[in-house]
Amino acid sequence: MGIVLTEDQAELKRLIGAFMEGEVKPRLRELDASGEFPVDIYKKAFELGFHCLDIPEEYGGSGLDHTTMGFLLEEMGYTDPGFAITILCTSLALKCVLIGGNEEQKRRICDIIVPGGFGSFCLTEPGNGSDSVAMRTTYRRDGDSYVLNGSKCFVTNGQEASVYIVFATKDRALGAKGISAFIVERGTPGLTVGKHEDKMGLRLSNTTDVALDEVRVPADCLLGEEGKGMHIALAGLDAGRLNNAAIATGICRAALDAAVDYAKQRTSFGVPIIRHQAIQMMLADMAIQTEAAKLLVYNGMQVLDAGKKASKEASMAKAFCGDAAVQVATNAVQVFGGYGYSKEYPVEKMMRDSKIFQIFEGTNQIQRIVIARELEKE
Repeated sequence: MGIVLTEDQAELKRLIGAFMEGEVKPRLRELDASGEFPVDIYKKAFELGFHCLDIPEEYGGSGLDHTTMGFLLEEMGYTDPGFAITILCTSLALKCVLIGGNEEQKRRICDIIVPGGFGSFCLTEPGNGSDSVAMRTTYRRDGDSYVLNGSKCFVTNGQEASVYIVFATKDRALGAKGISAFIVERGTPGLTVGKHEDKMGLRLSNTTDVALDEVRVPADCLLGEEGKGMHIALAGLDAGRLNNAAIATGICRAALDAAVDYAKQRTSFGVPIIRHQAIQMMLADMAIQTEAAKLLVYNGMQVLDAGKKASKEASMAKAFCGDAAVQVATNAVQVFGGYGYSKEYPVEKMMRDSKIFQIFEGTNQIQRIVIARELEKE
């Protein structure tokens, strides 16, 4: 199964690549060291519509299919996966509204995000991890309002978000059926954003806690019906896992390219180290993993674009690509030797960035459980 981009896809990929090369790459070392969230760069990206690439045209987006979106996220991840995650999470918040909201909600939130607003997806909590249904954030109905109480963690775009999609339970005993989703706009009394997390990787993305203390929102901020929150959260799960796998594939590509370039230039025992069999074996394995990662992402995206369920394909891609990113980046550091451990060279950052792709959007252990359950169904 070969991957051949259409002319339009290739042109979009060139556009993304040129932006990343011109706007993001020159500041990577500085921003990675400081952990600063480069709002100015994101605003430029938003002006080009990067945060709405897969949003339908009728709501102000580009209406790209899943396959094309995968190619473009891979290209962003090639230069900086933290940038790609920031773009993706804003799109995710808006997609939750498009999945569960009524027409008025869709238009209202599109009018906030499409012109350049950030969005946040607030599901994870300090105590629930992979067990999202065990959330402790609660809601209650009070007249023509809902009142939310609780806390969320690892919220991407938390400090800059104009719109938060918050998931809360009416009664933990109800399990998934007790969970609902709410639109909470920035500045709502009782919503407090915590400090920016000082993360190991993805330093160009903003990650915070979000606390909700008697946060009161109008009844028309409920997305869909009560008890449909997990349906909304899970509706885009296959696409979300594939999107993250695409970004991880970008890390694989970048680490492989850096290692090959270095191995051609670095000499040892009188020849470039790429001629030493030990290095050749490592580079070959890295190339195999990178190509396999691309194909798994492409296969899953094609299934989604055909309108079919892709749970098994998405979990396979997410697990494999996350593991591959860690291994390929680690091997790139090994090829660089002592220099690979230095911040003067790019591969140590790739190694740090890669690790989270084994953890978020469902850990790779969870992905394997999903795959096994799908196999049982078959």
